[in-house]
Amino acid sequence: MPEPGLSPLQSSLPTAAAHFGAHVLGRAGSVGVEAADAAPSTAPVPAEVAEPEPAPEPVPDLGPVLRGPSGLGTAALSLARSVAPPVVEPPVVAAPAAPADALHIPGLYYHPVVEPDPVRVEELSRRIKDWAMDEVQLYPEEWEGQFDGFSVGKYMVACHPDAPSIEHLMVAARLMVAENAVDDCYCEDHGGSPVGLGGRLLLAHTALDPLHTTAEYQPRWAESLHEDAPRRSYRSAMEYFVRQATPSQADRFRHDMARLHLGYLAEGAWAETDHTPEVWEYLVMRQFNNFRPCPTITDTVGGYELPADLHAQPAMQRVLALAGNACTIVNDLYSYTKELASPGRHLNLPVVLADRENLSDQDGYLKAVEVHNDLMRDFESEAAALAAACPVPSVLRFLRGVAVWVDGNHYWHQTNTFRYSLPDFW
Repeated sequence: MPEPGLSPLQSSLPTAAAHFGAHVLGRAGSVGVEAADAAPSTAPVPAEVAEPEPAPEPVPDLGPVLRGPSGLGTAALSLARSVAPPVVEPPVVAAPAAPADALHIPGLYYHPVVEPDPVRVEELSRRIKDWAMDEVQLYPEEWEGQFDGFSVGKYMVACHPDAPSIEHLMVAARLMVAENAVDDCYCEDHGGSPVGLGGRLLLAHTALDPLHTTAEYQPRWAESLHEDAPRRSYRSAMEYFVRQATPSQADRFRHDMARLHLGYLAEGAWAETDHTPEVWEYLVMRQFNNFRPCPTITDTVGGYELPADLHAQPAMQRVLALAGNACTIVNDLYSYTKELASPGRHLNLPVVLADRENLSDQDGYLKAVEVHNDLMRDFESEAAALAAACPVPSVLRFLRGVAVWVDGNHYWHQTNTFRYSLPDFW
């Protein structure tokens, strides 16, 4: 069928900057950002503009990185221009409304997105299911309904509206499905257990970061990558990814997946010892066991590259960490009742808050909403400061892509009523 066209870019920050992808771009010349009123409200869009937040900490000097090489014939290699681009005020755009049947968490700070392109959603859904069933034999026939209910096609189109093609979207979709297969089969619902988790994760990680050993032992390791669904899916998804990604993008992703697996191990260790962490300890675990590997590949899926030196800047790393943390607390909020109904005791932020701060279940949940909102505003403020300090096109596009991913992730949780429901706390 013909390749579906691009979906319109969406905004992750206040809607006045929708055509520019994010509030951080519309306000890149300012010191801070404006935030929505923090008071709980059933309205999904920020109501009023609050007082400006305190100025963020100074961003490290990026001069050497932005200037690049110097000397005869190197002018075209510079990442920055000596004259700052003019600030263009974007037009005011009406915010899209959430679907009528969507879940609504009163007081949650988020930004609605444009409905993802249905043509792309349908085609991506077909292709990712063919890959899961035919290429990697990911799941038995009785799991088909759960795979369909995950709605990975809608998820990835919402999170990557600037992807040049369906194949670029497939790069993200395969990795998303593979990551969930590892989580489900090693850690969660479909046979997962904390017992022996470290060994399973280590072997699976070699499907992403391959073993380099002697000729005698290499073949047996290569065979092992086909022995279970998580390793088959990791191996295949990574093979496709490295064809699309640059070496530095691939290495970046491997690093973020190691972070993810470390978070799995911490949660598994607490489950084995029946330990409820302190709130701050739980948030440490969730900074590793979170969605960060997904927005970190937004440039690969978009068909460009954020240079490694710029990605590695502490300010960019903070933005990515805050984005991943906010996305993960969204998951805690929407999956709360699903986890309560599952066997065993599941740790999530509302549960940990209620236990460690002697709160009712309702108050623990409502405080988790506040924690999410604080993370979101910190993410937006830090992203705005970085955009102002480093107005390089690839940086601005990457920040916009991460912001759009944050909103697409919320949209998927809010609209996936197959998987999620909300507690009766209102």
